[in-house]
Amino acid sequence: MEEYRRQAHCTYHTRYHLVFVTKYRRNVLRGSLGEYAKAVLLNVTRTYPDIEILEINTDEDHIHILASIPPRVSVSDAVRLLKTNSARAMKKRFPFLSKMYEHENLGFWSDGYFISTSDHDERAVRRYIQRQGQEDKGQAKLVW
Repeated sequence: MEEYRRQAHCTYHTRYHLVFVTKYRRNVLRGSLGEYAKAVLLNVTRTYPDIEILEINTDEDHIHILASIPPRVSVSDAVRLLKTNSARAMKKRFPFLSKMYEHENLGFWSDGYFISTSDHDERAVRRYIQRQGQEDKGQAKLVW
C-alpha cells in the first residue's frame, strides 16, 4: 500500500531516486567514510524533516538515495541542502578531504546529480540501491 504524506494544503506521494557523485569520481566512499556519509545525510533530514530519505547506500564513488520531497520544496533546493550540509560535515570529520580538494576550493560532491521520477516499481529501485557495491566492478544494471 502506498504511503501518503500530508501538509497543510497538500497530500502527496513522491519518490525521487537521486545519485550524487564524488568530485572527480574519487573512490573515497569506502568503509567508514561511506557509512559516515550515509549517517550525515540522514542527519540532515532531522534539520529538514520534510525531506525524507527512504533508502540510502553507497558505492566507492557515488551514493544512491531514494527520497520523498514535498511539492513545496524544489528538488534542486533539496539536493543543494543535502549536498552542502553533508560535504561540510564530512570535510570537518575527515580533514584529509579538505586537503584532497584544496586547490579547487570546491565541495566534496560533483556539481551535477542524477534524478529519476517514474512509475517504476519502488521495490526494484530499493533493491538496486541496497545492492550498491555488491555488483562486480562493471556497471550495475537496474532491471525492472
